[in-house]
Amino acid sequence: MAITKEQAMEHKDSYAITCCRFEEGTVIEPSHIEDPNLIPDLEESGLIEIPEDCLKIGEVLGATLKKTVDALTPLTPDLVEGYTKLEETSREEIEEIDKEVSVNEDESTERHEKGINNIKIQIGEGKDINIEIPFPVITSSAVSSTPITEEIKGEKSSPEEEKELRRLTRKYFKIDKVEFGHETKIDGTTLIIREDAYKEAIDSQELVVDMKVDIITPDRYNEFSNTIMDVQPIATKEEGELGEGITRVLDGVVMLVTGTDEAGVQIGEFGSSEGILEENIMWGRPGSPEKGEILIKTDVTIKKGKNMERPGPMAAHKATDFITQEIREALKKADESLVVRKEEFVHKRRLNKKKVVIVKEIMGQGAMHDNYLMPQEPVGVLGAKANVDLGNVPVVVSPLHVLDGCVHALTCIGPASKETSRHYFREPLVLEAMLDDEIDLAAVVFVGSPQANSEKFYVSKLLGLTIEAMDVDGAIVTTEGFGNNHVDFASHIEEIGKRGIPVVGMTFAAVQGQLVVGNEHMDAMVELNKSEEGIENEILENNCLCQEDAIRALYMLKAKMAGEEILPPERKYGKDVILNNIRLIEKATDRKIELVDNETSLKISQNRRNEYEKDAE
Repeated sequence: MAITKEQAMEHKDSYAITCCRFEEGTVIEPSHIEDPNLIPDLEESGLIEIPEDCLKIGEVLGATLKKTVDALTPLTPDLVEGYTKLEETSREEIEEIDKEVSVNEDESTERHEKGINNIKIQIGEGKDINIEIPFPVITSSAVSSTPITEEIKGEKSSPEEEKELRRLTRKYFKIDKVEFGHETKIDGTTLIIREDAYKEAIDSQELVVDMKVDIITPDRYNEFSNTIMDVQPIATKEEGELGEGITRVLDGVVMLVTGTDEAGVQIGEFGSSEGILEENIMWGRPGSPEKGEILIKTDVTIKKGKNMERPGPMAAHKATDFITQEIREALKKADESLVVRKEEFVHKRRLNKKKVVIVKEIMGQGAMHDNYLMPQEPVGVLGAKANVDLGNVPVVVSPLHVLDGCVHALTCIGPASKETSRHYFREPLVLEAMLDDEIDLAAVVFVGSPQANSEKFYVSKLLGLTIEAMDVDGAIVTTEGFGNNHVDFASHIEEIGKRGIPVVGMTFAAVQGQLVVGNEHMDAMVELNKSEEGIENEILENNCLCQEDAIRALYMLKAKMAGEEILPPERKYGKDVILNNIRLIEKATDRKIELVDNETSLKISQNRRNEYEKDAE
């Protein structure tokens, strides 16, 4: 693939390889040169072997071929007439800098840590902006997040520079026992569920042929379950609309939606978390149950063959929500004296800080890949609209809408990278961004991922226009899953980046989910993988966005907004890059970042042993 004049300038120090066959006497132009980004892959595949005397792109442009050459020929002095030898001044300058900062080149990891000093830059354009940049700025980073602190002297926040938009209070009601009874109610710390409510839930949905409601206490975590379609908090509004006011939440118990069709086929795609519960859940993740919680598990059976059609999974969720809604009504009536703790969230705009928006790509291919948005009750169904029905176009909400359950997740993609309803209720990037007083979090934008490419690019264009109209200084784009939805994920980043807005992407890629597309604006990416093998291993929430990822993304965005370079990624996934970036941020901020466990902390399941870890003991 030939390169442009701009790419030739950018890669003037890269090896010159021809992209096609050219005849003797051809004057070499950028259009004759293979894309340097492809060279490592071509070398690895054995298609080319670069000799020691291979010339650089900057040396051959304007020179003439002395012989006819085939495609993928490294250009050496015997093939080129009139080339210009590049001077080695750049290397000498780099070596001089290395010498000044006493870097030990044999200890690369230590080099990055010991070499951290600060460059202070004064920008005197009326605002006296002082920027502190860690130096060296970046490491050999595939997913680099350069720690950087930006201090704007004389512009500290004052009350008039902060604007409170809305406030949300959560009241928690502790539940330590769940049982069946004649009516659904809360009696002290006991939740009683009407024992025949499931019959009406079944009758409410034409596609549901059976449903069992089971109360899973911690001593039953070692039992079998069908695939986990969703994990949901049980919450209801006490005051105000979704995203503000007061929300009541049950503490110590969550809903777990599971199911199959009549033929026993799991309701899921690209993997299923069916199996022993304790072996197939990364407990304590944002979208997972906490160890010790009681699980109200619905096991829904839908009509045969409807598991991959949109109405089927929707019916399973609606039947479950019939049970949940009865609990919500009981929660509304619970005595105020039963409140055990409160949480308060405030969405305030910091008008003198960098304006940032979070874009969350959600599934929108139909079938089981859908989401209900903006229900009347937190994570409810009533009043919500499916993003597929909305055309997957961008939907702008407040961060507090997200934390108040504005997303009821229907998505049944790979369990390890699926974001459940509880994930949004405890969304770590939104929480981290709201607390970061160095930025101004303006909003969260949800955008669906349609099936057809033409629709993907359609919604991406609308997203670009939406972000442009918001006049932000930076954006972070996240996505769940991988593969097909990476097409629009890349397009979203391009539509934002080409408008001159610094943008950071977050996704699971690693080994199995490597990006199939890319563009020049995807130069700052945060890897979400946690699995040891870098794969989708069907363990619920294993590769989903956690607080540690949110912190890395925010620091990478700050670095990019400050104009810092993000070095190109390594050729292959490696978790050392992530750990090194975490260490750099900890050192720069004096903050300890807790890292989550991965599947190696769980007892190995039969599925893992059969499919992914055949050599495990």
